[in-house]
Amino acid sequence: MFSSTTNTRGEKLSTLKLAVVQYGILAMMLALAAGLWRLQILGAESFKALAEQNRIRKVPVMAARGKLFDRDGRLLVDNYPSTSCYLVREQNRDVEADLPMIAAGLHLDLDQLKATVYRFRGLPGYRPIPIKEDITADEVAFIASHRNELPELETIEEARRLYPRDGFAAHLIGYVGEVSEEQLNLPRYAIYEPGDVVGKAGIEETYDELLRGQDGSRNVIVDSHGREVGFFGVQHATPGQDLKLTIDNDIQRVAEVALGDANGAVVVMDPRNGDILALVSHPAYDPNDFAVKIKSADWNSLVTNPNHPLMNKAIQDQLAPGSTFKIIMSAAGLQEGVAQDMRVNCVGGGTFYGRFFKCDKHHGVLSIDQAIPLSCDTFFYTLAQKLGIDTIARYATDFGLSQKTGVDLPSEMAGIMPSTQWELKTNHQKYFAGNTISVGIGQGETQVTPIQLLRALSGIASNGHFVRPRLVDPAQLPELFRQAIPDSFPGSGEKTVLLNSETWMRITDGMAEATISGTAAAAHMEGVDFAGKTGTAQVVGGGDTHTKGGSKTPNSWFVGMIPRRNPEIAIVVLQEHGDWGSNSALIAQKVAIAYVNKKRKEDKNVVVQAEAGKPIEVGAVWSEPAPASKGAPRQSGSRTAAMNDTGVGGGHFFVAIPPVSAMPQAVKASKFSLSTWLNASLLRFKEEAH
Repeated sequence: MFSSTTNTRGEKLSTLKLAVVQYGILAMMLALAAGLWRLQILGAESFKALAEQNRIRKVPVMAARGKLFDRDGRLLVDNYPSTSCYLVREQNRDVEADLPMIAAGLHLDLDQLKATVYRFRGLPGYRPIPIKEDITADEVAFIASHRNELPELETIEEARRLYPRDGFAAHLIGYVGEVSEEQLNLPRYAIYEPGDVVGKAGIEETYDELLRGQDGSRNVIVDSHGREVGFFGVQHATPGQDLKLTIDNDIQRVAEVALGDANGAVVVMDPRNGDILALVSHPAYDPNDFAVKIKSADWNSLVTNPNHPLMNKAIQDQLAPGSTFKIIMSAAGLQEGVAQDMRVNCVGGGTFYGRFFKCDKHHGVLSIDQAIPLSCDTFFYTLAQKLGIDTIARYATDFGLSQKTGVDLPSEMAGIMPSTQWELKTNHQKYFAGNTISVGIGQGETQVTPIQLLRALSGIASNGHFVRPRLVDPAQLPELFRQAIPDSFPGSGEKTVLLNSETWMRITDGMAEATISGTAAAAHMEGVDFAGKTGTAQVVGGGDTHTKGGSKTPNSWFVGMIPRRNPEIAIVVLQEHGDWGSNSALIAQKVAIAYVNKKRKEDKNVVVQAEAGKPIEVGAVWSEPAPASKGAPRQSGSRTAAMNDTGVGGGHFFVAIPPVSAMPQAVKASKFSLSTWLNASLLRFKEEAH
């Protein structure tokens, strides 16, 4: 009886255990099936991508930036092959532990390397981090020899910028650098990622979208340790677009040399179409320092330099224009019918609104025809009183002052033209009429940039035709980009201001006389129709002390053009604390001679005189013929042209080749002789001689 009961209980317990085991196995199988479903079906694409990432690595192929050429097709900015080191963060690799070894091998500061890795922490893991650019041969060897220990290091071939040496044309070309965090927050830089290289100034910044090209990639096969074992598939990079600038390399070089060590700017422009032939700003910087990441010490030296080498003074330096403003005053006075018959007796100054304003000399009785070349302050004090500030401001604004010109360079400044409305808006007070007297000679609150002043005066000499300055001919730009330029660089642009014939003739004749017997007589060139206006602008806190380079010394201005009417070249020179405007006129003269000689070379009508062992000198100049009867052709030398209604040869020049002995003494005695320019590869007249 007992035995039977015991066997029954055993059988029942065995059945229960069996059921538990069976259900347990079923649950495990269901769990495995669910896991397989998740891995094989639901997460197939995701895990496949992860597996591919473990097997294939995308290595960037960097696009070469477009090259820059001058107007004659001569190379200005090139690229050179360079190797950079990148860090690839593998999921199975402790990159942090390898940083000390990497820093030692690549000659990097460990803390700086850690900061770089930390800054790029937000990038996807497969995105390489740039840790050192333009590495040396021994650093390349270090990476190759430690491939097993440091599989996360990757070398990438890049085309790096190669700029002209010694800061040549630095401010117009600009430089490239790593995109900043501030830029990444701007809509324009939405397509960029940390570590990308972008244009930072000048042409490099303005036309970055065209110059940068499109990066490619190379698919590299790696093993489980991240070591490269092969590659397949390459997406080739698309190089950036090359650009031909309006710059003339020869004229640019002369302008650079002529300005010398002076702080200031030189701009040379063709007033017929706005082509900038040269743009110089001193002091300059070396863009090559930025092509590879600039050192902190070098950057601090640039930003703390009191002479502001990073400032493009041609478009950003806002200063009083001094007596160059008298051309605008003359135009306003003649257009308003006020200045035609004015006669002013200059006794060394005059009293206006109860205060005596000085003039440099006792000029006696003079009209506007003498006041322009002699730059008589007393005459223009009187004219300013007659016109009033708002009339002066209206004409100055019409001629483009207090507005950007729209030149295709970043960060152009607009300047200041005071008026009653400006005074109320800016200083919240009414305008005091006495201030108008100072404005009449380009002092007071009036501020202009060199390129503004150049455009204004050359526009007046062009009978009221004002152009938009440009460094790139829009014809070579894609249509959408070409249309976007005016919106991106707003300014007064191209326009025409109607001038009466008397205004045009008397002003241009006055500027021509200034280079013959007036304030710019030292820059006179026999046989060249060179016109211009000097300006000596007092600085804040300055006085009568004329010590060139001193902090209280006036700024020196000159704006000149060839020929006097409808010019084909206009030059502005600014020397900060350069003393008298005639000093800047001599700099413009050197640029003018280089331009004239180059045009003569292009005409293949060059006279070269040389003796054994002596430098070559060239006596080749242009002249505007004396007025002739209307419609009568005039001939001088080997070219002819029909006279227009003004008696001027339609904007053309007429050939005259005086002997070297007849060249002006100022040219012979100048610091920069013509032979110096020849030796600088400026003009190669030997090839064309006879």
